Parts: sequence; C-alpha cells; structure tokens
Amino acid sequence: MTITETLKAYFPDLGATRYAQFEQLPELYNFWNEKINVISRKDMEHFVQRHLLHSLSIALIEPFYPQQRVLDIGTGGGFPGIPLAILFPDVDFTLVDSIGKKIQVVQEVTKALGLMNVRVICGRAEALEDQFDAVMSRAVAPMMKLANWTEKKLDTKGLEPKGYFLLKGGDLESEIADFKQYYPWYKIKQYSLDKLFSDEFFETKKLVRAFR
Repeated sequence: MTITETLKAYFPDLGATRYAQFEQLPELYNFWNEKINVISRKDMEHFVQRHLLHSLSIALIEPFYPQQRVLDIGTGGGFPGIPLAILFPDVDFTLVDSIGKKIQVVQEVTKALGLMNVRVICGRAEALEDQFDAVMSRAVAPMMKLANWTEKKLDTKGLEPKGYFLLKGGDLESEIADFKQYYPWYKIKQYSLDKLFSDEFFETKKLVRAFR
C-alpha cells in the first residue's frame, strides 16, 4: 500500500500536492540518514507507522487551524513538525532542536518539500523570545521540564486549540502528578493511540493534552 493510500483512510481530501509531499518523505529521510543518522534503521523500516502516522495522530484528535503558531520542541529529525506542516499549510510551525546535525536534516527536508510555513532553529527552546499558541513534542522530556522551558512562551490569549500536545508512551501517572503539582491551573486529557491505529507500535502510545 502506498503512503497516499494509507493516508486517504484518515485524511481523504488533501489534494495531489500534499499527498505528493508525503510520498517524498521516505526517500528524503533515507538519503539524509545515510549521511547523518537521525532515524534508526529499524525505525526506517517502519517509517509510515512510527514516524508519519505517529506524528499525524495529533491531527486526528485535535487539529490545528489557520494562523496558529506552533512550537515543536526537540524536533529531532523533524517529527511531529514536518508531517503536520504538510498537513496544515496555513499553520506556522517553529521546529527547534539543540543538535546541529539533526537541524541540518530538518532544514534540507523542509527545503526539498518546499514548505513555506516552517521555521527551523538550532538552539534551546527556553532561549526563544517568541510567543506560541501551542507547544508539541514527541518523547523529549518529562512534562514538568517541558513546561519549565516553555510555559511562559504560551500565549494565554492565543488561538484555539492552545496548550501542550505531547506524544508519550507507557505509564504517565507520576509524571502527570508532578506536572499538576507545579502547574495546577492546567487541565489534562490523555488519548490512547491504539484506538486510532491497529499496529502494535501504538499499544502503549498516548497523546497528552495539557490546556487552560
């Protein structure tokens, strides 16, 4: 099954341009992975499930809307930022990572895809002076650390949906309890991704939403 055929089951009306961009992703990452290893070989063999669909799960649960400003902290090779930037061309994405070789890959992939709604920064998120409507990450750090780095960068009057979109796995009870102790004004929702996708990779995967 092609990437387009897989995506049409979840996003049936993206148009030829966006489907074509998604189709380019495995080839681009295979090319850059040979030069700068940002994705393990095992994960590349399951690229669609472990990187593409995992990133896009956010959109199936709570999509972004035009003009929103979204920060992807610790983007690594560009996930979840790049797939979501393809899906939402009218949303402004800032992808940040402190590791230069990873950011080089993100810059090159973004350029090859012609994504005009992505800003790529090599540095630490806490050093940014910008304000954002939402912050997202994928298995970067505990919730409290992420909030310590970015909570003041969230625009409380920003566009909906606001707050944190955190792709995580495993038992999160103690992590969420720690977060709520220091940030009690946030509401928390957890979504199990195995309800969206049947692949065993998603059995323990969750999206955690923290919002005011």
